[in-house]
Amino acid sequence: MRAPDFWKSGGPLATVLAPLGRLYGASVAWKARHATPFDPGVPVICVGNLTAGGSGKTPIAIAIARALMVRGHRPWFLTRGYGGTAKGPVQAARGHRAREMGDEALLLTRTAPTVVSRDRAAGARFAVEKGASAIVMDDGHQNFTLKKSLSLVVVDAQTGFGNGLMIPAGPLREPVAQGLARADAVILVGDGEPDLGAYRGPVLRAHLQAETAPFAGQPVFAFAGIGRPEKFVASLQEGGADVVGSCFFADHHPYEPDEIEQLKIIAGQVQLVTTEKDFVRLTPQQREGIRVLKVQARFADDAGLDALMAQLLDLAAPPV
Repeated sequence: MRAPDFWKSGGPLATVLAPLGRLYGASVAWKARHATPFDPGVPVICVGNLTAGGSGKTPIAIAIARALMVRGHRPWFLTRGYGGTAKGPVQAARGHRAREMGDEALLLTRTAPTVVSRDRAAGARFAVEKGASAIVMDDGHQNFTLKKSLSLVVVDAQTGFGNGLMIPAGPLREPVAQGLARADAVILVGDGEPDLGAYRGPVLRAHLQAETAPFAGQPVFAFAGIGRPEKFVASLQEGGADVVGSCFFADHHPYEPDEIEQLKIIAGQVQLVTTEKDFVRLTPQQREGIRVLKVQARFADDAGLDALMAQLLDLAAPPV
């Protein structure tokens, strides 16, 4: 689904739904108090957030895994496989379809081995048996079945926490203070200074750097089914592309063949461009004639990230 407008600024419907939101947040607190987390015996780094979609978790998770590789670790990604049918635990591979594994899993597996599992503890056990020396969870801050060594909360610095209410009244998965109380660090993605309340822990800054050079000065037609597709279009425009049209779909949208054909007809001779997460949801045939805007997360202070990981995870000595 696309986030409703009242998630940004509130309104009568948000007010009506607010009691349901409070129940939603209370359910997360109850789960946290009553959980018995499984310890897989290796460091577990959770890259999560407090809102529904669009904060930049996946690029940050990829950056964390690469940092672990530099230290000599063998990281595995662990994801629920949102949007896919697989319950797991199963290792995602390039031959799989997004309908099976979810788009995030197929994107993650391009960087490091990835296990899809609805049961996070079972997924972690699977990864360790396969040789993982560290596990990077893409999402899972509100999942308490796995013992976490480091909990990173990713926040979109521009949009912050929307109207400050919880699902379905707003974008929050739990109250901000409640969620940040479990955070070892906050990662602000993009420009902006969202209100973090009483949180006084480490705050790191990161930006999503798009490889826009191939599109500079070129007319393009952009389409995407992600949490905040307007960010994708803005990246193209800031990189000098002439965005002559755009089409947005729901987050994790499973593209039908006729939808892609219609987009190609609408675009005509103009280059179709989409995101990496959307591209992995397309079949090889659908991908013909479509180009991808690649994005990487860049930390403003790599030394700060390395120091935090070393301090909390004792990663000074890589595995043998």
